[in-house]
Amino acid sequence: MAMIPRLELRQSQALVMTPQLQQAIKLLQLSSMDLLAYVEQELEQNPLLERDDGADDGLEGTGVDAADDETAEAEPDPDGESGDLSAVDRTVDGDRPLPDDDTPDVDYDNQWNNDSATDNMDGANGMDGDRLDASGPAQFEDWGSSGGGFEDGQGNLEQILSDTITLREHLIAQLNMDVDNAGDRMIGLHLIDMLDEAGYLTGDMAQVAQLLGCAVERVERTLAVLQTFDPPGIFARDLAECLGLQLKDRNRLDPAIQILLDNLDLLAKRDLAALTRLCGTDDLAEMVAEIRTLDPKPATAFESSVSQPITPDVLMRAQPGGGWIIELNSDTLPRVLVSNHYYARISKEARSKTDRQYIHECFQSASWLVKSLHQRATTILKVATEIVRQQDGFFAKGVSHLRPLVLRDIALAIEMHESTVSRVTSNKYMATPRGIFELKYFFTPAIASSSGGESHSAESVRHRIKALIDGEETTKVLSDDALVDQLAGEGIEIARRTVAKYREALGLPSSVQRRREKTSRM
Repeated sequence: MAMIPRLELRQSQALVMTPQLQQAIKLLQLSSMDLLAYVEQELEQNPLLERDDGADDGLEGTGVDAADDETAEAEPDPDGESGDLSAVDRTVDGDRPLPDDDTPDVDYDNQWNNDSATDNMDGANGMDGDRLDASGPAQFEDWGSSGGGFEDGQGNLEQILSDTITLREHLIAQLNMDVDNAGDRMIGLHLIDMLDEAGYLTGDMAQVAQLLGCAVERVERTLAVLQTFDPPGIFARDLAECLGLQLKDRNRLDPAIQILLDNLDLLAKRDLAALTRLCGTDDLAEMVAEIRTLDPKPATAFESSVSQPITPDVLMRAQPGGGWIIELNSDTLPRVLVSNHYYARISKEARSKTDRQYIHECFQSASWLVKSLHQRATTILKVATEIVRQQDGFFAKGVSHLRPLVLRDIALAIEMHESTVSRVTSNKYMATPRGIFELKYFFTPAIASSSGGESHSAESVRHRIKALIDGEETTKVLSDDALVDQLAGEGIEIARRTVAKYREALGLPSSVQRRREKTSRM
């Protein structure tokens, strides 16, 4: 066949990721906070979008019907008076209307002055008026109401609010007091900025010296001064140094306890025999008890970050006749509308082709955003409803009845793609009678049953392992192999390495460490 160029006409199907489709996919995986920020950005950029604040105007609790603003002002008052609000503005205490000329009933000429001592006599307090200027009492009165009086009850609230001192401000104040040299203070400021959230010093001192152009010994000397600051244990480079600085502050750092700090790994393993042999003392229990009183994270007392509460996207509650009621949290749903009236108005006024094209694009973008938000809410509700149906045993009886569930199960039930279900369940939370859970929590892999029955979820198996370890006897600590046998007797087929992985994920020590810990408590 000869190699010649030619034209061919073919038909094929392909998925084209249009900007509208990309926007819809992006909205699915956004959390409620990110979605609100995205909608706020669109409201600023698109003039045809407007907020729908009709449901949040506070009229539900008052029983007031939300009428149109244009007709509410024109309606007559039930008492026969006009609906004009100017009559209300022109009243004093709601019952004494002012004259038509808005002239207050006050005779400015009938005022006391300082021409006569008898005229200036204040009968209320008995003060001689000729000792004060005519503006004197008014000055004191105004001064007291402006927030500077001794008994001010209406002062500026911002002037009396307490301010939280951060760790950096606390350390800089001590640095300015204890360090005189300007160069050392610069080194100290750099080291303060190298502290992590727990108060430990991160980074290499050689790199600090190279960056600041000084000797490493000078950085070490400055660090030694900083390590004496409050709180004790600050500027440590590891846990042993942090505990040692606190013991040094208490004047309790002796050679025996220093050896104990150098072997904290043995203390974590509860190997008390080896520690007794290394320390060469019989007071090991007292030293361990004193170490437990120390603070391994000295900077947490100055932590000023506020944890943001989780706002659930889905609300769930029990139905009186049985079953569950699932609904979306209206507080997390942004309400936007397309301003059709404004679109029709500016479309008529647009003269150039560029303006008409811009207006049309804004209208299409606004319409698609409203549609995408509605589709997102519908999809979240559909996925959450199916999750509740699949995990009904968990909500009724607890975590031990959590079924194994994967994204494919939900996708097949609601006839959607797995990727859609994955995006919907990302960063979404549901408030249930058992607490607030992320939607991803209900998806757990399956663990086969040794009896050939229904499979068990990984989360329920982890819960069972924790229950067995918490209920073990002091003289009969369960090893990982014993846990495997115990679970096999309950119909759960699981490998020993899987048990060890689940145990470590739960933060539970090994059987050897648990035995040493239980023995030391006896």
